[in-house]
Amino acid sequence: MNEGRIQKVKDWLKEEGYSLAFIHTTANVFYLSGLYTDPHERVLGVVVLPDGEPFMVCPGMERSQAKGAGWTHEIVGYSDSEDPWTKVQEALDSRGVTAASSIAVEKETLPYSRGEKLLGMFDGAKLVGAEELLNELRLIKEESELETLREAARLADYGVEVGVAALKEGVTEMEVLAKIEYELKKKGISQMSFSTMVLFGEKAGQPHGKPGLRKLQHGDFVLFDLGVVLDGYCSDITRTVAFGDLDEKRREIYDTVLQAQLKALEASKPGTRIGDLDVIARNHITEAGYGDNFPHRIGHGLGIDVHEFPSMSDNNDGVLREGMTYTIEPGIYIDDIGGVRIEDDVYVTADGHETLTKYPKELQIIK
Repeated sequence: MNEGRIQKVKDWLKEEGYSLAFIHTTANVFYLSGLYTDPHERVLGVVVLPDGEPFMVCPGMERSQAKGAGWTHEIVGYSDSEDPWTKVQEALDSRGVTAASSIAVEKETLPYSRGEKLLGMFDGAKLVGAEELLNELRLIKEESELETLREAARLADYGVEVGVAALKEGVTEMEVLAKIEYELKKKGISQMSFSTMVLFGEKAGQPHGKPGLRKLQHGDFVLFDLGVVLDGYCSDITRTVAFGDLDEKRREIYDTVLQAQLKALEASKPGTRIGDLDVIARNHITEAGYGDNFPHRIGHGLGIDVHEFPSMSDNNDGVLREGMTYTIEPGIYIDDIGGVRIEDDVYVTADGHETLTKYPKELQIIK
């Protein structure tokens, strides 16, 4: 558990004059406590007070996991037949918290019914947003986080390597996908950071296509998009290769995406306006005549969540800072022809960037 992170939340509560914080998402509970778990429909949360000891409320079956993760403060456990909110009320009462004017929560994801439960504990209380603080805290990665992200990226590279090696005429998307995930599980990976994509031919022209039983044919693009969760942190890589000969149109598309990605990577350094990374890549693709075929932003923040703050869209006026991690993933998608996306995980260094994903990006034609 990182006491420094808890202290930053306490300091923020004092500065803002807020009464307490109830942090409930899997990612933010992990960030503050070290416990990475999905409680399903059950209540899980870390309660932080401006003054006084924080506590965790969690299903009783998770108590030992919380202790094992390093949480040293009180754990308020409950059984499936008990009301967790009564337990929360008792823990607050024991700390002398009998009144509250404002409760900081993750407003974008807190269920309405749970907001009602919190507000029902105190007359006249209101809910305020904690996302801005938590996003800012998680934005700059510590060295220990970076090391985990590097290893997660290495395993994503391995996943693509396995996928490429599994390509042969007549194999299905799902067969290749299964091989990737099987080999990663043999490495100890129990969870992918999102649903793995293996898309052949025209299906590679769908940015979020669904793998199925499409068989690999000569001349197809093959798009891999995958990532793993390692010790609570995510990776995310996309590579596109060709199977058999590739015509000039498809070669042009591939080279256009590759050059757009390299230009955005070159601009990845402290002080660069975040939105300019999108603009740089988009301008290159537009000048090549494919602007209408690049329908998504250049990337997204990366860390505990596979998509987290900041959004790497063209209207983001924030600037890159040392310690940020995000993806760069331009693409071109054309119905009936297919598509190309090339994505890397990027860490901003003091004077530039480090690309965490290393699998080769030069066009590969698999025979």
